[in-house]
Amino acid sequence: MAKKVRVLIIDDSASVRQTLSRVLEADPDIEVIGTATDPFMAARKIQEEIPDVITLDVEMPRMDGITFLRKLMAQRPIPVVMCSSLTEQGSETLLQALEAGAVDVILKPKIGAADHLAEAGMRICEVVKSAAHARVVGRARRSAAMSGPAAKLTADAVLPPPTGRAMAKTTEMVVCVGASTGGTEALRDFLEQLPANAPGIVIVQHMPEKFTAAFAKRLNTLCEMEVKEAVDGDPVLRGHVLIAPGDHHMLLERQGARYHVSVRSGPLVSRHRPSVDVLFRSAARGAGANAMGVIMTGMGDDGARGMAEMHDAGAYTIAQDEATSVVYGMPKEAVARGGVDKIVPLDQIAHEILAADRRR
Repeated sequence: MAKKVRVLIIDDSASVRQTLSRVLEADPDIEVIGTATDPFMAARKIQEEIPDVITLDVEMPRMDGITFLRKLMAQRPIPVVMCSSLTEQGSETLLQALEAGAVDVILKPKIGAADHLAEAGMRICEVVKSAAHARVVGRARRSAAMSGPAAKLTADAVLPPPTGRAMAKTTEMVVCVGASTGGTEALRDFLEQLPANAPGIVIVQHMPEKFTAAFAKRLNTLCEMEVKEAVDGDPVLRGHVLIAPGDHHMLLERQGARYHVSVRSGPLVSRHRPSVDVLFRSAARGAGANAMGVIMTGMGDDGARGMAEMHDAGAYTIAQDEATSVVYGMPKEAVARGGVDKIVPLDQIAHEILAADRRR
């Protein structure tokens, strides 16, 4: 039997602590070893037993979550998942948390909303288990894989598989990127290397809604390319990056010689919304050999099937290597399915895109 992921919950709200504990302990692979109302109480609990993962509130009495996170990363690095309310202002703060070393972000479960809680609970548990595998400075990686909940939908739930012959190289190249745990900082590093005239890029990064808007704004201030959260019907243009909005799938569609995105609701696919598999399958169907696929750091297998479909449709596909991935899950699964043409370190992904663009 795999060892359970031991979690410490830090939040000043009793109702959040109780609800989050109930959600996590419903997963047989997770054990809540304690809760704390503030970082000082948490520090005492960590001295007694070191958890595998910490869920951390941002605003707390005596010491805020970001300050505690920075101290923790400097003294005793442990994978931390930030737990936040659904606000735009909170999203800006969470970006600081990711820069300070947090592995991922979850939204606080809504108290009493049964329908929401079932779906939100699945994501919360997936994020926490992913965090247990994350490469954190000063901490050895866990080797045992944790199984997820049953009943996982594929991209068939949103659109049918590609059919017919692969599309020839007749239009501008479109780059489709998928990432999850560790992806926010990896995407920043990757996009900062690209010039203003790079090929159009569409990205699915697993994130809660509203958080993607703040993430896109932040990247837009750092990159030469124009970066924005995608809106239904947005064209895919050279020099522009579109990021799928949280809680919505994003598809690539072709109209004549031009591409645009379709933003849709729909069920969780590979336990995610947005799903990398949905984006990659749409690229295989609508762009074929005109597309390039990139799969980056993340836990699980979202994107592996879709990348194989892109590869079969004639797209050039690359995966981030294990050494530079925070979690080598999604790239590893894509490689195992035979859908990857080349494995490269993070700092070589931009070079591969520009080289492929020059070859066209």
